[in-house]
Amino acid sequence: MAWTIDASHSHIGFAVRHMVVSTVRGQFNAVRGTLNLDEANPAASSVEAEVDAASIDTHDGNRDGHLRSADFFDVEKFPTITFKSTKVENSDGDYKVTGDFTMHGVTKSVTFDVEYSGFVRDPYGLDRAGFSAQTKINRKDFGLTWGALLETGGAVLSDEVKLNLEFEATQQPA
Repeated sequence: MAWTIDASHSHIGFAVRHMVVSTVRGQFNAVRGTLNLDEANPAASSVEAEVDAASIDTHDGNRDGHLRSADFFDVEKFPTITFKSTKVENSDGDYKVTGDFTMHGVTKSVTFDVEYSGFVRDPYGLDRAGFSAQTKINRKDFGLTWGALLETGGAVLSDEVKLNLEFEATQQPA
């Protein structure tokens, strides 16, 4: 079954350690994509998603501007972050979705741990499916290398970034 990501009911979040002692969280506010969901044969399922890199939001305008600059995402040159699945695996209800993750012009294989919450028909006649997904990436693997070391040791910004996705997808009735 073909589904469309419902951006208004989805959250594309990230978390990264800052100055060793705290975690900064943010999100991307613009996402679009499609899923083909085959519950009987999960290996036949697929997902494609695209995030507008300029939609980054950490609740700090100065930081967001810096993240959009050439020091980080360089949104003028690399306006989107994309994911296209290459494999979907189901093991006792736990899903692993592997695919080509492209950010900052670099494509790497990334695997998300995905929880499928099932689906429901809403009051407007749409079928809605819910998903939660998590993974970790190394930002430097994608050319996001800005950073500095602290006098006391450690980095201003960690290399590891945790990605946490919550999204709904909709399907129009036949």
